[in-house]
Amino acid sequence: QVPLVESGGGLVQAGGSLRLSCAASGRTFSRYAMGWFRQAPGKEREFVAGISWSGASTYYLDSVKGRFTISRDNAKNTVYLQMNSLKPEDTAVYYCAADHGTVVAGKPPDYWGQGTQVTVSS
Repeated sequence: QVPLVESGGGLVQAGGSLRLSCAASGRTFSRYAMGWFRQAPGKEREFVAGISWSGASTYYLDSVKGRFTISRDNAKNTVYLQMNSLKPEDTAVYYCAADHGTVVAGKPPDYWGQGTQVTVSS
């Protein structure tokens, strides 16, 4: 198990920014690929961004490219999602994810966090 705890969600106006953090327990954080998914009311959970264990490779949902940036600090066991130019359609519960392989669209990760709400008002 890899306990994952998200923070940083909240209410922001359209055009604003938020930074989500996901802290992981344990000494093997750097061995996991990490990522973020989101689920809006009435919709399926969707992949948002992924990052390799080293941070060298990143992947994004097309609709967030250029606005969101995923990064990680292995010394702090933490992965981040910087979200800029937020839109009302970004409103969702955002979930941190960890995987022994990769975190990409179409592949359920091995571990999930509990989620943090992001609400973007128009």
